[in-house]
Amino acid sequence: MTAVPNAKEHNPYTARMAEFVAGLTFEAIPPEVIARIKLLILDALGCALFGARLEWSRILCETLAGLDSTPACRVWGTGLRLSAPHAALANGALVQSFELDDVHRQGVLHVGAVTLPPLLAIAELRGMTGRAFLRAAVAGFEIGPRVGMCMGPQHLVQGWHSGATVGVFSAAAAASAALQLPAEKIVHALGIAGTQASGLMAAQFGSMVKRMHAGRAAQSGLYAALLAERGFTGITDIFENPYGGFCTTFSASPNRFDREELIAGLGESFETMRISAKLYSCVSTNHTSLDALRKIRERHPFDVADVEQIVVHCSRATLEHAGWTYRPEGMTAAQLNLPFCIATLLLEGDVFVEQFSPNAIRNPERIALAQKVKVTEDREITARGGKYRHMVRLTVYLRNGVTLGESVEAPKGSEENFPPDEIIIEKFTKLCANLPPQRLCKIRDMVLSLEGIADAREIASLLTA
Repeated sequence: MTAVPNAKEHNPYTARMAEFVAGLTFEAIPPEVIARIKLLILDALGCALFGARLEWSRILCETLAGLDSTPACRVWGTGLRLSAPHAALANGALVQSFELDDVHRQGVLHVGAVTLPPLLAIAELRGMTGRAFLRAAVAGFEIGPRVGMCMGPQHLVQGWHSGATVGVFSAAAAASAALQLPAEKIVHALGIAGTQASGLMAAQFGSMVKRMHAGRAAQSGLYAALLAERGFTGITDIFENPYGGFCTTFSASPNRFDREELIAGLGESFETMRISAKLYSCVSTNHTSLDALRKIRERHPFDVADVEQIVVHCSRATLEHAGWTYRPEGMTAAQLNLPFCIATLLLEGDVFVEQFSPNAIRNPERIALAQKVKVTEDREITARGGKYRHMVRLTVYLRNGVTLGESVEAPKGSEENFPPDEIIIEKFTKLCANLPPQRLCKIRDMVLSLEGIADAREIASLLTA
């Protein structure tokens, strides 16, 4: 690995992360990590191909196409070709377009949405083997979650959208690895990425712009690596600087981040294995409550009319992120609001793409049922920290006086219960049902055998409508 001069004195954490990205080899990645990241890549691409058909995706892509006539890179699921930065912006937004994509729960980050767009853009620009693609993807999947763990769930509670703020580091790491930058330039890439970090959680209350946050992070990371490659300099102590550094600026107080999380187990314990796959089409914060409600109903079936009240006891992060009073102001609000998602499950039996039509978000029956759901903080759960931020105790009070309860620490699809290969493939197939079957199978088979592909640009060509 290439050392960074005076690293221990000036920027020990930033330098160590850069050295990891520069020094990572395909051979050093455990086989189980390679197997897992291929499934995560397939899952992210399925999310993007589904998202390409949505209204907000269409508006974004048409706007970018009106500004950009550079046919360098493909926009997945469409016939568009744009410049690499605009393609990264669009493709990141597509992956995050319907609350279907992966999440590192403790790091509060949708990793594929910010990592894969800049990586595939570089593959299209420069060419890249499948092994090199997987190596660079692992670099991105490892760095971003560690930044998220450093900041903790309070970063989200403070109002920052961590997928956007933290996501720039996954993007920059993956792009830097793809470009094979030395460690001293990766330090600058991380510093360039960090100063572009932005994203506000008020976007969750109904706007389309939340979908774009991941795309902007992907774009920023791509810019960061390409600029650093040419010698453009960034903040070399982006994580250490006490004034205007990432940690101090994006934290509510000096005691609310832990820089040791940036490098703890780096290169030995792989965060890629702690990334969850979503089995519901809503914010990951809501999944434990939905699982709890399903368990209760399986054990003690009841009708919607029987419900007097439902109470969700949860962490402060869950309360702030998803426990607010529902207002039918857009699809984003419907998919992020916990009471509305609970009402959807009770009435529809599932919370997937079919349950979120444009009309459903204003359905009077769902809204009335959502008003029977109370979300309240359990300080004991909050005190357990970021690892348990999704834990809930859910209680159903029925009109006949019966009380039913269930606690869930981690949802189905989480790292503790990651779905078998066939479930991820089934989800991909369902999301891409509009594709010709032959092309769908080619995408699936190519991703799942990516280490044997001579040119990763073949993936991009298959993703083009």
